[in-house]
Amino acid sequence: MELRVRDGRAVLAGEDDSGEREVDPHSLPLGADLAEALHEWAKVADAVVRTETPSDGVAGALISRRGKQLAGRIAAVMNSPVSYTDPVSGDLLTVDAPETPVEAAVTTEAEPEPTPWGTGLTVSVITAAIVTVTVVSLSLGLGETSRWLALVANVLVVGGLAPSVWLGRRVPVWRWVAYGVVTGVLVAWLALILTLL
Repeated sequence: MELRVRDGRAVLAGEDDSGEREVDPHSLPLGADLAEALHEWAKVADAVVRTETPSDGVAGALISRRGKQLAGRIAAVMNSPVSYTDPVSGDLLTVDAPETPVEAAVTTEAEPEPTPWGTGLTVSVITAAIVTVTVVSLSLGLGETSRWLALVANVLVVGGLAPSVWLGRRVPVWRWVAYGVVTGVLVAWLALILTLL
């Protein structure tokens, strides 16, 4: 497989039964981010080559280095060597695939850290206390004016917090805050129901 620049677009050329064939990187299983990076690099390379910048200039060196990096990423994803035609100098270089495939490097994980129950529960309790006091104070203050206004304020506050809490429930540190917010709202609503009796 060979990485080339054609009319401001990156193409990958290879041999098949019908001869040499050039394909768009988006048609290969490279990932959208790598395919976009290839096309961005090709646009810049084409613009530099069209201007009268000498090939030994800084821009030419940067384009050559970036092209070699991208060829290395393609070789890692495809797990095969990739030839790279430098658009500035015209040289043909071959970039070998790394020893370890990309998938194998990604799947090796370190042992997960233990869950910090003491610190996490402390954060949850403090957050729950703050949310409880805030919601009860808001509701009782507005309840003196109108019970409907207090109810609407409660729904708006909880509705505003819900998306953030829902997103934070899976983040290792923020999940403790999310647990505290949910507990605080539930305790506040229980306290408000008891004040109505």
